[in-house]
Amino acid sequence: MPRKSAAYREPGGPSLRGWNAMGVRPADFTGTDILQLAAKLSAAGRAFALGVVVEAQGSSAGRAGAKALFDVEGEIIAGWVGGGCAESMVAYAAVEACTSGKPQLVDVDLDSEVLGAGMPCGGRMRVYVEPLLPRPKLLLLGHGRVAECLCHLGALLGFAVIVNDIGAGAERFPAAARIITDDPDYAALAPEAGDFAIVATQHRGDHEALLHLLASDVGHIALIASRRRAGLVLNHLRKAGFDRQALDRVRAPAGIALGAHTPEEIALSVIAEIVLVRRSRADRKSTRQAGDTSAAAPGETRPPILLSRPEPLRVAGE
Repeated sequence: MPRKSAAYREPGGPSLRGWNAMGVRPADFTGTDILQLAAKLSAAGRAFALGVVVEAQGSSAGRAGAKALFDVEGEIIAGWVGGGCAESMVAYAAVEACTSGKPQLVDVDLDSEVLGAGMPCGGRMRVYVEPLLPRPKLLLLGHGRVAECLCHLGALLGFAVIVNDIGAGAERFPAAARIITDDPDYAALAPEAGDFAIVATQHRGDHEALLHLLASDVGHIALIASRRRAGLVLNHLRKAGFDRQALDRVRAPAGIALGAHTPEEIALSVIAEIVLVRRSRADRKSTRQAGDTSAAAPGETRPPILLSRPEPLRVAGE
């Protein structure tokens, strides 16, 4: 159960003003500009949720416009939207919003002791909860026209693009969040499970790139290659000791079937597949029921992941 008025703990990452050396910032209820603090948290790459009272009727404690920030565990960082069980309901919605990436709308009934919030003081309150999550990282290994298009499209779609290649330059990758040109062994990259990686090395160093990525926790690896080349690379990795579960993380050749011919079209097919994977992660169960998630044979293009039908904004309690 989310703990009320607890300290905000997310050790590591950039420190913020007011945080101690242990990465702990006490919950703040007064004197804080919530939106300014939200901007600082976003700039530091932290995940959190913003709760805003959008409607209040009767004797509800929270007033329209009241705001609070919650961390990914439902603990208050700063602000106030109402005490008691109302706060707990909003905290639970904040956890769900941060997990799914989808906003929540919480109806708090202050009239009913049994069916409502357990404090029959009269009135109702509605709170909108918006998840504010760091941009997912797109690791782009390689250079060339396809890589340039991927960088542009990735940034346009909300990814923080990190380009790692000795031949990359700011003039070719103006939308990149970071460009690494002195890392031939890819040691500067520290891929995480929620990141996406694209190997566009044009057959030069693709084995080394994939070995590094497969040794990390990155969940999706796209290899841009011909069917024949993709099959050779996958067979090489299999002989190197990687099992089917590890190789299932590699999409080879990458991209959905668009009949792409030009570099721009190839980049579109690859980034479209990544968007499908990214949006399906929040609903893996529905994805497994709707589509085929079996591994592709070496050199085969896997069928695109099917998404469940979009759901309307959920009202908590319905």
